[in-house]
Amino acid sequence: MASFVEIDRYNVIPLSLSSLCACPCRPTSNKTLILNQRRYPKFNLRIVFDGSKPMLRVRQSGISTNRRLIAAAMRAEPDRLDEDNAKEEVDKGNNLPVIEDSVSERQQKASQLKKRIVFGLGIGISFGGIVLAGGWVFTVAFAAAVFVGAREYFELVRSRGITAGMTPPPRYLSRVCSVICALMPIVTLYFGQIDVSVTSAAFVVAMALLLQRGNPRFAQLSSTMFGLFYVGYLPCFWVKLRCGLAAPALNTRIGSAWPVLLGGQAHWTVGLVATLISVSSIIAADTFAFVGGKAFGRTQLTSISPKKTWEGTIVGLGGCIATSVALSRIFLWPTSLLSAIAFGFLNFVGSVFGDLTESMIKRDAGVKDSGSLIPGHGGILDRVDSYIFTEKISNKPIMVFPLRKLGAHIHSLKIQKNYVRERVDSCLNNFREGK
Repeated sequence: MASFVEIDRYNVIPLSLSSLCACPCRPTSNKTLILNQRRYPKFNLRIVFDGSKPMLRVRQSGISTNRRLIAAAMRAEPDRLDEDNAKEEVDKGNNLPVIEDSVSERQQKASQLKKRIVFGLGIGISFGGIVLAGGWVFTVAFAAAVFVGAREYFELVRSRGITAGMTPPPRYLSRVCSVICALMPIVTLYFGQIDVSVTSAAFVVAMALLLQRGNPRFAQLSSTMFGLFYVGYLPCFWVKLRCGLAAPALNTRIGSAWPVLLGGQAHWTVGLVATLISVSSIIAADTFAFVGGKAFGRTQLTSISPKKTWEGTIVGLGGCIATSVALSRIFLWPTSLLSAIAFGFLNFVGSVFGDLTESMIKRDAGVKDSGSLIPGHGGILDRVDSYIFTEKISNKPIMVFPLRKLGAHIHSLKIQKNYVRERVDSCLNNFREGK
């Protein structure tokens, strides 16, 4: 009778010659070969012979077989190798997307950094020229920035994260408030004061909310009033500083060498010098705080902005004060070292407070940036948040510094006038007595 073979194969495993018996030609009397599934979990082989042909024998100590089984087992080894190679290729294929993603992420970060640098330099140069120009050029450009910032604020108020807990103001009222905020710097320059415009605007907005259709909400009134204060009233102090303090900074060396066609020495006013020092100090504070936080940051400053640390804040404060003192030595304003330190300290406090306030608004809104106007930087509020509260906090000391100097100068003139008058009277008396 003919023999038959029954094979159940799951995975072929290579068999080495050392695992087989060295006597392949011995005849056997058993009829069946069974490989134990427990010892070879991935291979199940059953061979049944019927006849007098050479058979296989399985023992606990080894396996005796013929050459044909050895050849079959050796032919099975390349299959296993092919499977291993295929598995390695699959692993390599799975690793390729990870490598490509990391390369793409590095390229994206490099592109983002390049955009930040290019647009940052462009904004800095443009803003410097606008500040130097002053007057209506500064005010109109500032009003345009205020309008965009107001639109971003009211869009944040209407975002899903904030509207989940309150009723936002109507869209038409948000647009009206944005226009009112943009007009406030112009009104400040024209009339020289801020309070009248803010009071009138608040009254108009409150009446519009109370007379609207439906049920007015206090949340609508509070968010709108804060918007008028945050992006309308506070920025006007920059106009009041730059264009309101028109007293010439007589001791400034740069002013004495300034071309006459560009205004001469009279162009360098106390307002211009104070604005340049304040802006430069805030930029230094942000830069030093970022570098210090990256290098030494360990202790979190507040949960509003998790990336800010106390170490970075302290380094930023030192950089802000150092910049204020250095520029005060260049512009010779303020003349007192203590005044320069106080000016830098107030600038830093205002910048940190403004930064944290905008971070709180964005956190509640559930967004990373207030807008996407500036590539690599976000919106207008993302760039000017550190400047919003600064001039309101440091406005009084700025007004006091030149007034003290002016008062001392006037007092000195009065003393000289009295001295001259006394000398003239004495000379007249001596002349009369001599006659």
